[in-house]
Amino acid sequence: MLSRDEYLAAWADWHGGTDPGDSRLVRGWLTLAYTLARPLAGRSPVLATALGLLVAVGSLGPAVAGGGWLVAAGLLVGLSGLLDSLDGALAIAGGTASRRGFVLDSAVDRLTEAAYAAALWAAGAPGWLAAAFGALCWLPDYLRARAGQAGVRETGAISVWERPTRVAMAGFTLGGAGVLAAGGAAGNVPALVVTCGAAVGGLLGVVGTAQLGVQLRRALAD
Repeated sequence: MLSRDEYLAAWADWHGGTDPGDSRLVRGWLTLAYTLARPLAGRSPVLATALGLLVAVGSLGPAVAGGGWLVAAGLLVGLSGLLDSLDGALAIAGGTASRRGFVLDSAVDRLTEAAYAAALWAAGAPGWLAAAFGALCWLPDYLRARAGQAGVRETGAISVWERPTRVAMAGFTLGGAGVLAAGGAAGNVPALVVTCGAAVGGLLGVVGTAQLGVQLRRALAD
């Protein structure tokens, strides 16, 4: 199995030369995934991918139940994000990464983010805001994919709205609302927290997409 530094370098190669060292959050997230992957070396990354999707969809149940159950929803969102990074660590550090697996992982990421948006809506966020949150999770990676088809090999520096940030925003928003609900907060307070969290996530999505847009505009002009 690759060392941690070798894994981070290989991860950068698979992600258009993006340096994970540009973001402490991303580097820390990848390091955690690598640490968890080491004792699981040799296991199928596809299993982690499938489990990540199932766990993300499973967050909808406690999100619908509301109240203190939102803590469970937040934990499931976080676990799904960790499983998603774990499959990449198993594949890349284990030397079994493939283009097919890379595309499958990207597709599952988009499905899990749709589940996050649905969980926010079920927990009290307005439908349009939850939909905007989900769309802004999808848009940066769609732009990167289209730019890649146009010949751009580098995806640019890490923005404020990368995968770990999306997972953290959804997970902490749901979990925080659940903690307040379990603590006896007024009935509309958890829903207000969820709405504010979705709005902050949407704002970060706009900023991150704008950052990426500037980088891609320069790359496409060359």
